[in-house]
Amino acid sequence: MVLRASLLGLALALALPVGALAQEARAPVQSLIVTLDQERLFLRSAYGQGLLDEVEEQAAALAAENRRIEAELTAEEKQLTEDRPGMAPEKFRELSAAFDEKVVGIRDAQDAKARELVREREEVQQRFYQEVLPVLTEVVRERGAVVVLESRSVVLSAGQIDVTAEVIARIDAQFAPQAGAAEAPAGTGNGTEGAPEAPAAPRP
Repeated sequence: MVLRASLLGLALALALPVGALAQEARAPVQSLIVTLDQERLFLRSAYGQGLLDEVEEQAAALAAENRRIEAELTAEEKQLTEDRPGMAPEKFRELSAAFDEKVVGIRDAQDAKARELVREREEVQQRFYQEVLPVLTEVVRERGAVVVLESRSVVLSAGQIDVTAEVIARIDAQFAPQAGAAEAPAGTGNGTEGAPEAPAAPRP
C-alpha cells in the first residue's frame, strides 16, 4: 500500500507539469522580440484590402485607358504610313512631327496619372498603419515584447514569435467585423508564405 501510494503521488506530481505545458502551448508565446510582416498585414487583412480596393479600381481603369490609347495611336501611325506615298515630303514631316509630339504628351500625362496612383496607395498604406498601431501595440504588450522586427528582414526565426496573423485577426474583428477572416492561423517560419505581391503601377 505504501509503495502504491508513493507511485500514485509520483504520477500526480508528473502530471501537473504536463497539464501546465498544455496550457502554456495554447497561450501566446512570451518573447522580448516579435516579428511582423507589414506588407502582409496590409494586403491580407480585410480592412487593409478594403482601403486598397478603390486605388486598385483606379489602377485597372488607367490600365484599360492605356490599352485604348495605345490602340488608337497604333492605328493613327499606320494610317499616316499608308498615306505617305501620296503626300509631299514636307507635309509628311510636318504630320510626323506632330504625331511624335502628341505621343510624348500622352505618355507624360499617363505617367503622371500612374505616379499619382502610387502616391495614393502609399498614403492609404500609411493611414492603415497609423490606424492599426494601437492593435499592434496591444499584441506586443501581451507578448511581453520590447522590439518588433520586420519579418522579411529576419534570416531565421521561430514561427511562434511572428504576430502577423494574430494582429490581422484582431484588426478585422475591430475594423472590419463583417468582412470575415482574411488570414489563416499562424504557421511556422517567418509568416511570409502565400503573401500576394503588391500590384505594380500601370504604364502606358
